[in-house]
Amino acid sequence: MLASNYQNKGLEAGCDEAGRGCLAGPVFAAAVILPPQFHHPLLNDSKKMKEKDRYVLRDVISKEAISWAVASIDSDEIDKINILQASFKAMHASLDQLSKKPDLILVDGHLFNPYNNIPHICMVKGDARFASIAAASVLAKTFRDDYMLNIDTVYPEYGWRGNKGYGTANHREAIYALGLTPFHRKTFQLKAKQQVFDF
Repeated sequence: MLASNYQNKGLEAGCDEAGRGCLAGPVFAAAVILPPQFHHPLLNDSKKMKEKDRYVLRDVISKEAISWAVASIDSDEIDKINILQASFKAMHASLDQLSKKPDLILVDGHLFNPYNNIPHICMVKGDARFASIAAASVLAKTFRDDYMLNIDTVYPEYGWRGNKGYGTANHREAIYALGLTPFHRKTFQLKAKQQVFDF
């Protein structure tokens, strides 16, 4: 069972990103402040959830959270500043949009750029430990999936409806055969016929 909070005072915002390891599309991030003692039996690390359950949870989170926000950084900006800094920038942008200022930020992962002098705690696999981070992972994942489904209608040959921009075999084969689209991260290049990418 996920912990509902890290401490017993103040507001905590969970932060997570989706799409950091993709070859195409933006990186999305979300920030979520949940009510004290929030619990939902379906809530977990979004990667461990069924797709339909993620969308059920998105509705629950959007209605019951004290505050939530989602932001994204596109592939051009990722190429300019690198994917790690783009992930931090997306997280900061989501925190900027919160209607309430958190007293503590819980971040999935082991690195984070400090935000507005608000204390933060980084946690590896935090999305499997704390409800607010798991909720952020669900929002980031579902909003990014929606984006990829939308641009799949423009470039269906890359299989984004199924792979969501990740480096699956069919996606790599399409890049090798057809080249890169405006949505691809140009710094994540196909290096050779063996379809090896440089991340």
